[in-house]
Amino acid sequence: MNYKMKTLLKSISIIFLICFSGTIEAQNVPLGQETLVAYLDQELSGESAKRNLEYISRLHRMRGSNDYNKAIAFLTTKLKDYNLESIEIIKIPADGKTMYGTHKTRPAWNVEFAELWELKEQNDNWIKHAKIADYESIPMVVAQDSKSGEVSANLVDIGKGTSVADYANMDIEGKLVLTSSQPESVASLAITKYKAAGIISYAQNQPSAWHGEDENLIRWGHFDYFKDIQSFAFMVTLKQARAFQSKLRNGQTVRLNAKVITETKNTDWELLSAVIKGSDPTLNKEEILFTCHLDHPRPGANDNASGCVAILEVARTLKKLIDENKLERPKRTIRFLWSPEIEGTKILLNYKPEFAVKTKFNIHMDMVGGGLETKGVYQVSRGPMSLPSFINDVGESFADFLNQSSIAYASGTTAKFPVVSNEGGKEPLHAIIGNFRMGSDFEVFTEGSFKIPSIYLHQYPDRYIHTNYDSPSNIDPTVLKRSGFIGAASAYYLANFTAKDLAPLLSLMKQRVLQRAYAILNFSNAFNVEEKENAKYYFWQQELQAFNSIKPYAEVSEQTEEYKAYIKSLQSTIGSGKPIVNSDSKNLIVYSRKEGLKGGMLSFGYDYFGDYYPANKPEPKLFSFNAPRGNGSEYAYETLNLVNGQNTISDIRNILSAEFGPIPIAFVREYLEALKSIDVIKVEDD
Repeated sequence: MNYKMKTLLKSISIIFLICFSGTIEAQNVPLGQETLVAYLDQELSGESAKRNLEYISRLHRMRGSNDYNKAIAFLTTKLKDYNLESIEIIKIPADGKTMYGTHKTRPAWNVEFAELWELKEQNDNWIKHAKIADYESIPMVVAQDSKSGEVSANLVDIGKGTSVADYANMDIEGKLVLTSSQPESVASLAITKYKAAGIISYAQNQPSAWHGEDENLIRWGHFDYFKDIQSFAFMVTLKQARAFQSKLRNGQTVRLNAKVITETKNTDWELLSAVIKGSDPTLNKEEILFTCHLDHPRPGANDNASGCVAILEVARTLKKLIDENKLERPKRTIRFLWSPEIEGTKILLNYKPEFAVKTKFNIHMDMVGGGLETKGVYQVSRGPMSLPSFINDVGESFADFLNQSSIAYASGTTAKFPVVSNEGGKEPLHAIIGNFRMGSDFEVFTEGSFKIPSIYLHQYPDRYIHTNYDSPSNIDPTVLKRSGFIGAASAYYLANFTAKDLAPLLSLMKQRVLQRAYAILNFSNAFNVEEKENAKYYFWQQELQAFNSIKPYAEVSEQTEEYKAYIKSLQSTIGSGKPIVNSDSKNLIVYSRKEGLKGGMLSFGYDYFGDYYPANKPEPKLFSFNAPRGNGSEYAYETLNLVNGQNTISDIRNILSAEFGPIPIAFVREYLEALKSIDVIKVEDD
């Protein structure tokens, strides 16, 4: 039999096994949790969650703001109503100066008043003619971190406004400028250099298939707080911008009156926490932590009132089932946390390091309620390759079960647990399972400083993300219920996991590693032979490390050799692979993290790397590198995660290439040298 024929037969056998294992999985509740699944299907309420969302979405929840604190107060009342335990508001000082690990806090920001009017000339005076923007009606019209100001001035169109060439032959001093870019992208030139009085931005919704399609959207705008731009910006629709541009092209004067009253003040950020206390006197010191982010401009329904109310519904449901003696109190403690996005969790783990110690697993929800109108794609994402864990198989198994169950239900086939809401949709979930994606608080937990395995539930793309159309009308109670189901089932299982649960877990892991083995063949198919072998090698390494992650929670000595033998049997069919060897001494340097500096380089509102890395040096090439599975941000995130006092530069490059796609080693080395230059990492022998 020739090599091609052997390869073909191996591929056929793998596909058969995958299809067979998928059929088995579709017929059974994961991990023997049928009682749990039945109770969750009965008790979880997408309608209850959506009612809570409708209130939160009324609030303009900027970090530390008055409306953010109102949302905290509302959630606190609900937690008391739901009989949660140890309800606590954690207050953390935020003054724009204090560092918590690699993060610098931003003070609270409130808007008291903001209006933008178009003026018309009458009897040699300019009078208010048409209201263009009004904070009271749509708070998103004021760009975040705008300062107070009032001006009546002519409007000048600067286009993108991000380069000096955009201002050629223009006099914009004292005038208002119209731009297609975010305010923070043009502020240093338009405001600081050329002295414009303010910015009118029609920046479009985030890139997706629907980018720029709806001319009535208003996008969330930003200034960089730490650049201290003493001006303001209004956000307007594309339709309004086109109307301005038409007048300007016809030689008409567009004169506007802008008035903004804002407040920036030092404050204590409020983070809300509550628990379901574990029953085991030893294990209850270990916690499974639900997180979301509460801050967002109004309405912010899917992003992220949805995550906030989904974990609130999990809290209500689990506590009610426990109080009614339908479920036993979990052995480990289950905690729920509401905080500002990424900033809040990074600060918390530095301000109260005990949270990083007692949190064993994180379940994060961000954008988990969008209906069909949002075009949202549901995803259940795993942690990065730098942090293999069995938690991924747990979360993915419940999502996979829900995929199959919801398809059967929508197709008219009998589905024992459809997990639908009376007021919600009946469509299949169609969740994408098993990818790593960045973009929310879970990445703080999985970062190399804390190494807390996480499940990330989210929807992306969403055509209304960060716009005024992200409203409760687009939220589906069924999607909220299904999000709560995946989270609650995973958390309760993990909270009770002990050695008695090993057999079904290992059976599940065998099925899923088989599926992933086929996926890695597809992923690496476009690589050259050397890179393909490298991808295989690190895939198997990760799978064995995921198995080893069980050890702190259950004795697996008897199963270790059997599982290794199973992996070897798969390797004999697929190939075990081998890492790329690089003998150049400059690529064999080993770095370690500097003591006491915890957290990643970038989070919302503050860029540690950008703050400390000299502005006159070119940006590391890794930042703009893209590959089949990863972008520059993901490469940079994982590069620092893989700095552990053991990996060489070559090792880090090889793991990154296996995870995201091949990357030149020079790019990795350059970024590591940049991190060393700002004292984030050091050479291990130093």
